[in-house]
Amino acid sequence: MTPSPALNKVPRRKNLWFERVMAIVATANLGLVAFDLTYVQWRDFWFRHVPVVTQWYDPIKGIEPHRDTTQYLQAVDALKQELQQGGLQNPQVAQRLQELRDRSTEMIETNPFAVANKSGALEKIKNRMRDQIFGQRRNESARQAFNQFWSETYLQQKGVDRELQFFDREIRPLIAVNYYRTIGENGEFTDYFWQLDLPFVILFGLEFLARTFYISRKYKSLSWLDAMLWRWYDVFLLLPFWRWLRTIPVAMRLEQAGFVSWERVRAQTSQGLISNISEELAEAVVVQVIDRVQRSIDRGEFSRWMAHTKSRPYLDLNQRDEIQELTSHAIKITVYKVLPRIKPDLEALLRHNVEAILNQSPAYQGLKAMPLIGDLPRQINERLVTDVTEGAYSAILTVLEDKAGVELINKLVKNFGQALMSEIGDQRSLQEVQSLISDLLEEVKVNYVRRLSSEDVEGVLEEARQIRRLDKR
Repeated sequence: MTPSPALNKVPRRKNLWFERVMAIVATANLGLVAFDLTYVQWRDFWFRHVPVVTQWYDPIKGIEPHRDTTQYLQAVDALKQELQQGGLQNPQVAQRLQELRDRSTEMIETNPFAVANKSGALEKIKNRMRDQIFGQRRNESARQAFNQFWSETYLQQKGVDRELQFFDREIRPLIAVNYYRTIGENGEFTDYFWQLDLPFVILFGLEFLARTFYISRKYKSLSWLDAMLWRWYDVFLLLPFWRWLRTIPVAMRLEQAGFVSWERVRAQTSQGLISNISEELAEAVVVQVIDRVQRSIDRGEFSRWMAHTKSRPYLDLNQRDEIQELTSHAIKITVYKVLPRIKPDLEALLRHNVEAILNQSPAYQGLKAMPLIGDLPRQINERLVTDVTEGAYSAILTVLEDKAGVELINKLVKNFGQALMSEIGDQRSLQEVQSLISDLLEEVKVNYVRRLSSEDVEGVLEEARQIRRLDKR
């Protein structure tokens, strides 16, 4: 069941403020849902640029700092402090470097990045460390690279500050974004988003019940269940799963509140849908109609209709003989409008025919050859043609302007139609007509139906839109 236009239009002014408030709340909830759905994928961005977001939202997704990578960075920070106190000669520095070598080997072997699906970050760390130590020799071991990097000899040779700056710039960010995500008893990652979403669901649930109850009371023909079906799209706001479907009720609420209009989107969507199915639909409909007509002819229904037509009196609905009036109208247009315009062409045609006939006559040829006569035969021919056309046209005008002549023409048209129907109704003629019609329909189906179904659907849809615009005016 789809919502009625009365319930979908922009609400009246007295409850517009309520519709807008609920539309804003639904939009805010949809934005929160979108943020939650993309948080894990975008956590690196939030961690680097807006760390306060991760501090607030990590507990919602069950995200904790990874113990191994956190301790690794803490060990580096402790090394910096000890270097500031006693330099590379400090005995505690040697112990700290050995700890970092051990932790580097453990990090490579255990891959603490796998839980967060960040194994790619570990590969970047290993590649950057190899580039720093071995240059282009990419076949060297990443473990050897870390062991050499965290050695007193290497740091003293390359410079402690320079190498630690490299670590903070290239390696630390990749280690810092790693995390551990807890798993619940159901075997899924911990997710407390439902606690944030629950107040919205309760609000939308209460609104859904109140709104549908109000609709069922306002429209007596609707039960409460019917009203709920009428607002089917609001159910998506209550589902704890597939939350992305809330875009449907939010879009409809924004339009009902008058914030946006989806008319153009709906038009384009329906146009695309119609364009996809119109070709097959048009072909199926036309073929079905032609097949039914062919079956009717084969069953003899056409002949029975002809027989019934001759025996059944014609039912005149408006006291007018439309066929007779159409014929009279066509004759008047032909006589008063068409014939005057083509009169020179008729005269030229008649002149040509008369001359062709006379040219075949030896007497006419001899007459043209006689002296003193010369062009006289041609002048007679011109006069004859002009008189014939003028006389014929005047005769026709006289008949049309004479009531008796008009009645004779109408009688001629009527008798012609009756005689034609009578001859067609003859058994022999009827069989031939049925056969011709059936064959013609088959040829139409083969030659033109495909062409009909492939015609420009966009043009048809554009014409339909123009008609709707005229209706709205």
